[in-house]
Amino acid sequence: MKNRKRIGILTSGGDCPGLNAVIRAVVSHATLTYDWEVLGIPYATQGLLEGKVTALTMHGLDLRGIDPLLSMGGTILGTINKGDTLAHAGEIIAGYQALELDALIGIGGDGSISILHNLARQGNWNFVAIPKTIDNDVALTERSVGFDTAVNTITDALNRLTFTAASHDRVMIVEVMGRKAGHLALQAGIAGGADVILIPEIPYSIEGICEHIAQLRDRCWRKFAIVVVAEGIEAVKASSDCDESCHPTPKCGMGQYIADHITRCSTKKIETRVSVLGHIQRGGIPSALDRLVATAFGKTAVDLVAQGQYDQMVAWQNGQVVAVPLEEVILQSPAPVDANGYLVQTARSLDIYVGNGFQSSQVIVHSRVP
Repeated sequence: MKNRKRIGILTSGGDCPGLNAVIRAVVSHATLTYDWEVLGIPYATQGLLEGKVTALTMHGLDLRGIDPLLSMGGTILGTINKGDTLAHAGEIIAGYQALELDALIGIGGDGSISILHNLARQGNWNFVAIPKTIDNDVALTERSVGFDTAVNTITDALNRLTFTAASHDRVMIVEVMGRKAGHLALQAGIAGGADVILIPEIPYSIEGICEHIAQLRDRCWRKFAIVVVAEGIEAVKASSDCDESCHPTPKCGMGQYIADHITRCSTKKIETRVSVLGHIQRGGIPSALDRLVATAFGKTAVDLVAQGQYDQMVAWQNGQVVAVPLEEVILQSPAPVDANGYLVQTARSLDIYVGNGFQSSQVIVHSRVP
């Protein structure tokens, strides 16, 4: 019989900066403070399915005494965000049992956390979740690992595009991630000086966008503009005579869709260019804030295991890390942007077009924390 507690750790879903910092904190705290054994499970539940693990120690993570994980993007464990995991639930649960794990720490977004929670309930696992997503849409936490770095990446791109937009008198449309929530587009758009920000939570009109760009030209003598578009916004039909061929397709996303409508529906000739940042948003060295959040999350997750507090997710609330029930997280995720919140109001006070807003009877205020 094994005498030391053995815990597993895995990363699931899309990668993002800060995952390795979480792994580093978990391994450090678990081995140095509690003298536990830590097994890294490669490629999320695929590792459990195939029975593949890697023993993780602080000495094994460094390179000639240098610890690279704090500043390394991606995940050394690998990750997957495809496949029908629940269809192989029995085999995955058997893999967990074969490893004789005392607990599992899973790092994932709202989808991955929900799947792992389901498996944990079926297999009677001791499970603790850590939220990570550049969309920042996991409920009950103000921050998820990877979000701050992604905002910085987009902000840097907007800074660069602003100069070329101004030099050529162009409207630059920048499409960013965010299928269901617009946190990334909204915060990066404000920080990057965007003129228009379109997010899934707030309706917009082509006429509203064109009117705002026209006002920049007429009132401020601005011959260029920066438009940030979340990939998950819905297509709308312009009331003006617009080419009906102007519609989104699998190969032509919402950024190009907005660009086509602006070009064809504006009263004055406008030259547009589209930049789709895509997976660039997921890469790079994690920011200082993401490293701090990741480290705090990893440390707290290990403490929850030590205290026997399972079926919980670590969360950032009011400047500190707390534990919240996984059931509540899953029930309230994905958490949308507050369409009447202070960030939206801040954007509008800066003369940024953030959609048409809601009528008073349509205002829905969403709370991200209890």
